[in-house]
Amino acid sequence: MTYSLQEHSHRFSAWTAGRAASVNGCRFTVEKGRKILELSGLQKVSESVENLPSPSNFDADHEKWRKIIIRKANKLLCKEIFTHGVAAKLINVYLKSIFVCGAYYLGEKAKVIDSPKVKAIQKINAIHPPIDSVLLNELCRLNNCEREQILEFKKAKRIRWSNLDSDQYNNLISAIKAFIPSNQGLWRIEEHWRGFQ
Repeated sequence: MTYSLQEHSHRFSAWTAGRAASVNGCRFTVEKGRKILELSGLQKVSESVENLPSPSNFDADHEKWRKIIIRKANKLLCKEIFTHGVAAKLINVYLKSIFVCGAYYLGEKAKVIDSPKVKAIQKINAIHPPIDSVLLNELCRLNNCEREQILEFKKAKRIRWSNLDSDQYNNLISAIKAFIPSNQGLWRIEEHWRGFQ
């Protein structure tokens, strides 16, 4: 196998995802994280922005990916420790590393509405942000949110991101979507993430 930029990107993104998603109660090596991503089919998705689902299908596909990852991970690790929160973190950091952080080069504002760049940006904007306690703490402090959004943020904080089940995770993403203007990427919620400091 030739070591390509695509393989390089996959390895780095799998490493970042494995490091981010491995938490108390659900510890696994970055090698196992990479294997789980590969077994789930996400490596194939990562090969091109064209492989990402349309924005209208993204949430449904994300839920399918989480279920596949949970099955594959629990089998590979020989114990049932993966939750929807952990699976989501693995997916979200992986896709963020490959697509969101590279989207800068596409440009945020394309001129022609049907251009391939615009479609790529729309797909990338649908990618869920990684959820962690640092982000949830900040979201709970916001004073420019609707009451329902703050309640979802507080509920997720109380449960802890790594313990979220499918419905809880979906409700949290819905609250984030309600906070971010519809024509902007979900990555914008990370303006409130203070983990870089």
